[in-house]
Amino acid sequence: MARKLRPEERELWKKVADTATPLAAPVKMEMPRALSLPKAKIERPAAVQPDLKGFKIGAKSRSTPLVGGGQAAVKPAPVMDAKSFGKLTRGKLRPEGRIDLHGMTMAEAHPALQDFILGSAQLQRRLVLVITGKGKSKPDYGPIPERHGVLRHNVPIWLRQSPLSSVILEVTPAHQRHGGAGALYVYLRRGR
Repeated sequence: MARKLRPEERELWKKVADTATPLAAPVKMEMPRALSLPKAKIERPAAVQPDLKGFKIGAKSRSTPLVGGGQAAVKPAPVMDAKSFGKLTRGKLRPEGRIDLHGMTMAEAHPALQDFILGSAQLQRRLVLVITGKGKSKPDYGPIPERHGVLRHNVPIWLRQSPLSSVILEVTPAHQRHGGAGALYVYLRRGR
């Protein structure tokens, strides 16, 4: 609850208000009747009722196509073999090398990442861990949202670009025991 003004504060405010010049009164603009647009009626599609004929408790449902011809989002299939990919995503494979990019600027991190990945490929390592960190969260006051975690956003882009893309087979987020959302597994191609 706001406090009430004391008499001396009220008198001071009255003096200030008397010296102020008022702004021009706001002009109210109305649209001419001839130009006013009719309100459009919004038609909603009828609700789709599921087909429950022949349904029995415990039976598996039949897959139904999506309404409107849309397609469900499908994760891309891994390039590496499924057994190794499963072990990788469960954190069962141990990385043979790691680089920690915490505290580096983009100008420092990019060449360090390239040297590390290309050097690991020359040493014939298969799995390396790239730690980017989750990024600092900062208050967002502006109308346009700011992305935090510059390295977390840019490292996957750098890994898809040349010359690194030629030695990399798969990039996937790390398991929680190896850093979770703040780290990436980089599975390298076999040297031939």
